[in-house]
Amino acid sequence: WDSGLPGFGLRIGPTGAKTWVVKYRVNGSSRNSPGKWLTLGGYQALDPVQARAAAKKVLAEARLGLDPASVLAAKRLEKTVAEVIELYAAEGLVVSRGKHIGRPMKPLTAQYTMARLRHHVLPILGNLKVAAVTERDIESLDKAVTSGKTASDQILGPRRRIVVRGGEGAARKVIRDLSAVFSFAKRHKLVLSNPVTNAAVRKTDEKRTEGLSLDEVQRLGRALDELEAEGTNPKALNIARLWVLTGCRRNEVAGLKWGEVDFERGVLCFEDTKTGKSVRPLAAAAAALLKALSAVADPGDKFVFPAERGRGFYQGTKGVWPSAIKRASLPGATPHVLRHTLGRHATAGGESLLLLGAVLGHANPRSTAIYAHVSRDPAKLAADRITGALAAALNGRT
Repeated sequence: WDSGLPGFGLRIGPTGAKTWVVKYRVNGSSRNSPGKWLTLGGYQALDPVQARAAAKKVLAEARLGLDPASVLAAKRLEKTVAEVIELYAAEGLVVSRGKHIGRPMKPLTAQYTMARLRHHVLPILGNLKVAAVTERDIESLDKAVTSGKTASDQILGPRRRIVVRGGEGAARKVIRDLSAVFSFAKRHKLVLSNPVTNAAVRKTDEKRTEGLSLDEVQRLGRALDELEAEGTNPKALNIARLWVLTGCRRNEVAGLKWGEVDFERGVLCFEDTKTGKSVRPLAAAAAALLKALSAVADPGDKFVFPAERGRGFYQGTKGVWPSAIKRASLPGATPHVLRHTLGRHATAGGESLLLLGAVLGHANPRSTAIYAHVSRDPAKLAADRITGALAAALNGRT
């Protein structure tokens, strides 16, 4: 406590975090009533002189009968959705669950999140007071994004174009992002509740999540071969093939660098992934495909799949993948389904979840545990093995 200004002090938390605080009692309240606390700011943000001046102002307002904490709370509730989204951009882009909770989002994840919020949410809800947003507003936003009302195509320069697409998938992601914003706002006492929680909107995509069967993988392979024969960009097709053969995430393959491929040790050494640096085993089939690509690669290429223009990596799979799954009759299949495919067949083949986690690059065993749900598959395969010979004999085959 400050010896010269009663009520003004520096609070030091269990973790060592230091914040300036002021404790006051509104003039006219009972001497026995508990005092109110107001946080003035962090120790690094305000020097002692600034913090003391702020505390004097709070104490003076309290003597006049005002309640500074209530005034501040009211001002917070007056913030617009647009203002809160920008505050979220500055302070709230962190992992909200799992092993890495509290850590900053990966730059690309943060970029996509803010792009969705700014392109879809701001045009519809941006001017509303954040505390006034209702479940009905969330439902209207969902319908607007789903119907394509927020879609746009902007050319901002010779090499700068922003294409914003709506649709059901985009709406699901936007709603999840906005829910995170409201949770952030609730923690900061900017709102009293999260209106997304009880809104009548679908918060998960109705897409296929289980892996493909061998027959379905075979159909996909044929579709990719046919598209290649018809002149489709082979980069997109080989990226899809490596999704199957490695179980890696979408951009782990698309953005793969030659410096991350170690043929000698038979591993992929990713510099940065969703879970940080990661070393994955490289299966023989995947290694063979990569060696074939390296034989014809430009020595100056940094990426295995360089962009057609510019210095980045190829990002044209979004235009090819729908054609591939349509031709293969795999509705709802996404690139991430191919990651589940590897997990499905690994567990069906009796591989341990520990080894599967190493193959998929899981930092948390709980992430791999989801593949335990396919335990019914080994039982079915066992039944097939047991009755296979009987069925062959029954049909006159040996």
